Amino acid sequence: MTTVDAHHHLWDPARATYPFLTDELALIRRRFGPEDLAPLLEANGIDRTIVVQARGDIAETRDLLATAAATPFIGGVVGWADLTDPGVADAIAQLRAGAGGDKLVGIRHQVHDEPDPAWLVRPDVRRGIRAVGAAGLAYDVLIRPREMPVALATVRALPDVRFVIDHLAKPPIASGVVGPWAKLLRPFGAEQNVWCKVSGLVTEADWVSGRPADLVPFVARAVDTFGPDRLMFGSDWPVCLLAASYERVVESARIALGGLGQGDLARVFGATAAAVYRLDDRTAPTA
Repeated sequence: MTTVDAHHHLWDPARATYPFLTDELALIRRRFGPEDLAPLLEANGIDRTIVVQARGDIAETRDLLATAAATPFIGGVVGWADLTDPGVADAIAQLRAGAGGDKLVGIRHQVHDEPDPAWLVRPDVRRGIRAVGAAGLAYDVLIRPREMPVALATVRALPDVRFVIDHLAKPPIASGVVGPWAKLLRPFGAEQNVWCKVSGLVTEADWVSGRPADLVPFVARAVDTFGPDRLMFGSDWPVCLLAASYERVVESARIALGGLGQGDLARVFGATAAAVYRLDDRTAPTA
């Protein structure tokens, strides 16, 4: 079984600005490169990864692709491109023509940072997402509950695009209140062009006193909504280090998914990500 960490980052604040790395996140405000991640992957039995953009700059995407080309364990890159640019299709083509371009598997934008909660329904944004799908790439949806209704309308309007919801749409794990978030998530389960990442959850729990058990009711709702065939594990390293070690993140996910059999766990920890992101040039699930 090939295991996949479907969501991590790489960055170097000495080379570029990352606005989200405020003083509150000082612990992770330093360089994190492939050499830092490699021993953690080996220790936890992870074979391949998907590295995901962390800033809205196409230069970062070029850098991540070049890094992926030189790093065997990186199976794919979810990069950034300006979705509002009428020339976004050409921009994607140029990324693919550059170093590591064959490892471009998706595009993402920090939707939850947009002041307008309806950003995803803008005509220029929809046109850009449509171009992502036409290029054969997935679109990672980075949202909180505020944006979930508009995201649902978007995936329904673009049935030919593969959408991947990051971090279960950031549920309020620290509060333990499951109901309102679960109600917003449930309709996505009926949309066969949507998958979801069991990722970024330890930092939505209490950073000091959070326990794996805190994740269980939220992950259980995700399993009920999507089934194991449409869920994938991601560490969200190094962001996860604010609350837990890499090893603990893997362990917490396995505990939260403890009700699944070995075959279903194999899907969540590898097969789903490999198929959705076409890591082995296989045919992606039909949207």
